[in-house]
Amino acid sequence: MTSADRDALREQLRQHEGWRTLPYTDTVGKLTIGCGRNLTDRGLSDREIRFLLDNDINDCINALATFPWFPDLDAMRQRVFVDLCFMGIKRLRGFTKMLAASERGDWPTAALELLDSKYAQQVGQRAQTLAAMLETGTA
Repeated sequence: MTSADRDALREQLRQHEGWRTLPYTDTVGKLTIGCGRNLTDRGLSDREIRFLLDNDINDCINALATFPWFPDLDAMRQRVFVDLCFMGIKRLRGFTKMLAASERGDWPTAALELLDSKYAQQVGQRAQTLAAMLETGTA
């Protein structure tokens, strides 16, 4: 199949299957996304999950770059903020005390502020792990 044939096939499938950025239930009750991807029966391959994860990590890094101090953090603390960004950058921006402490490099306070949140109650051990990483700069 040539590149042009593949392009024509993509457009044909887009017309027949649709193009949906959010999951939906198809005409036979299957959870579907994208261009006819049946999540109920087929799901995602490890390669596809890794691709999505890498895109999400890149999106988080780009969003976090709006904090002028983020690029100067050590790799361990950058990992913490990318992990936290998975809740959404908008929600992360609501952690004003933790962010202010992080900007100052006051890691004990940043860790305490993270633990003093609804997020910490929701995610339990994950928040404990991230707070320890923030405070110590180690895994």
